[in-house]
Amino acid sequence: MMATFRSRLDPSSARPLTVGFSGGGDSLYLLILACAFGRAHGRRVVALTVDHGLNPDSAAWTRAAGTAAVGLGAEWRGLVWQGPKPSTGLPAAARLARHRLLAEAARSVGAQVILLGQTADDLAESAWMRRAGTPSLPDPRAWSPSPVWPEGRGLFLFRPMLSLRRQDIRQVLSQRGLTWLEDPANGDMRFARARARQALRQQPDIERTADPDPATDAARVHLAGQVTCTPDGYGTFDRDLMREGPAPVLQGILGAAIVSIGGALVPPSRGALDRVVMQLAGTEPLRTHLAGVRLAADTRRVILARDARDLRRRTGPGDAGVFDNRFEIEPSASVGFLAGRGARLSRPDRDLLKAVPAIARPSLPVLFPDSAAPVLPAPIGSGQPAVTSLAPGRFAAACGLVACEAEIG
Repeated sequence: MMATFRSRLDPSSARPLTVGFSGGGDSLYLLILACAFGRAHGRRVVALTVDHGLNPDSAAWTRAAGTAAVGLGAEWRGLVWQGPKPSTGLPAAARLARHRLLAEAARSVGAQVILLGQTADDLAESAWMRRAGTPSLPDPRAWSPSPVWPEGRGLFLFRPMLSLRRQDIRQVLSQRGLTWLEDPANGDMRFARARARQALRQQPDIERTADPDPATDAARVHLAGQVTCTPDGYGTFDRDLMREGPAPVLQGILGAAIVSIGGALVPPSRGALDRVVMQLAGTEPLRTHLAGVRLAADTRRVILARDARDLRRRTGPGDAGVFDNRFEIEPSASVGFLAGRGARLSRPDRDLLKAVPAIARPSLPVLFPDSAAPVLPAPIGSGQPAVTSLAPGRFAAACGLVACEAEIG
């Protein structure tokens, strides 16, 4: 198992590792492994326990998890999901809240990786839920970007135990004389996950692996490497790209580019992506809008830019120091869109602006937007504070171009 850890984690990194730790059997075993890796390589391990507040005993469970984490040699943080809970869609809302809390806590301690304890049984449960027609998340992958934005920017999830069976993990823990928490929700038949677990107890021989197709992954990485997400916040690629690979892979790449360029939280529908991929495989000029992004294609080149007609749209709750879910900047900076302010820029800034495609200019950030002379921030212009486009990193993470901790920017 340590070889699995070393395949993704950077032993020489000085950053802490964070572990999602519920106190259940799977996360207990994961924390044991993470602490062993941390001791071997001089890395701090911080256990993060989320109290969803959905059970009267949850606060006590959280305290017990904290005691167990510290006993194993980890640091510990307790996180609470506050506010009203939805009456429908509770599991999905709880997952989203958990990922947001984990991401915020991981960033606060300087971590770039969150370890999670899903097992082969979780893969089988997800497959059963799909066959039963129950909405579910995609199969958890061993290495993937955080699913929340912008809180999860620059963060990756690592699931090193997807090849292990839950019953085998518990056998090891029992042999060591260890105990763990059992969440009653795991047996609550109102929830699809609990129904899947019950059904799978009667199908012990069901396939419990979901190894990614190496050829598909290689195609995705090769094709995604031909897309450029610029520091100015727009994207471009040669139109021939949409004729080079399998349609599902191309749809995924285009969807990742669109959410990265536009700052949206979810990509366009599969049907919408399929239509655009088919249109781009032709030769006719194309102008269209998807998920807050304007796409313009001539016979050779495709440009993606934040849609100027959509600049008032809220892309989500946001995060301190993030502008329009697309640029990172000092939280105290006065920043707005260039739209309607171009004539007030200085001559040097107007000259620099000529290098940016016209459709990408209105959504560029400017400093001091309400002043008589707004300024383009570096690296777009020379103004300070500088901005950092989040699109390149988000796109690379979504398309598998970041394969391990050492490659995280």
